[in-house]
Amino acid sequence: MISAINPLRFTRFLPHWRGKLLPFQCPVCHLSLGATQTLCCNACWDAHYQYSLCQCCGLPVTDPQARCGACLSHPPAWDHLFAISAYYDPLPQLIHAFKYQQAFELALPFAQQLSERIPRPAPVLLPVPLHWRRRWQRGFNQSLHLAWALADHLDTQVVDHYLVRNRHTAPQQGLSRQARLSNLKNAFAIRGKLPNTHVAIVDDVVTTGQTVSQLCRLLRRAGAKTIDIYCLARTDLP
Repeated sequence: MISAINPLRFTRFLPHWRGKLLPFQCPVCHLSLGATQTLCCNACWDAHYQYSLCQCCGLPVTDPQARCGACLSHPPAWDHLFAISAYYDPLPQLIHAFKYQQAFELALPFAQQLSERIPRPAPVLLPVPLHWRRRWQRGFNQSLHLAWALADHLDTQVVDHYLVRNRHTAPQQGLSRQARLSNLKNAFAIRGKLPNTHVAIVDDVVTTGQTVSQLCRLLRRAGAKTIDIYCLARTDLP
């Protein structure tokens, strides 16, 4: 199977196009971004991203820790989850532009910030797949673009044909936890041989975790020993 062409590979050779590819202004304070800035200015980054996240579930905790009390009592289906931050401004508006306005160039600064939070990268990145109908409607798979950009920072491999979405489902946003679980029943499949026993699932936002949990169960049955989740933001909001 021929993988999709990675348009992000062209952007690294075009640094003088930065103004056309990345935001001119900080999305929070609207001040001009300097040449070294990425998603927002330093002042707003420091003000909005002072959060400690559990390295297992990815939810905010008071102090940095590998596993919070909830993860010790009820471990999730994965081993580690790494996110840029909790789902607070300005991440939601940037993720919305990335996901629904075809601003796939934001994958570059997203990947830079996320890669700095991953201490031991998985050798293989598996983007959450889209059904062909959803991909046709949206024009691209945002998780795949993020995985491509992350692979450059982490020196890892993207395998975009192993996880398959074989059933078109309603959007998870707005559904209850039980409805999300029912919506995803038999929605995914795997194709071929597991590329590595240590893999990372790449997604844009993890909310209840039902999507990545379904994929984790498939990967465990296929022989995966360590499963990480790499996402832009983690939220437990419905």
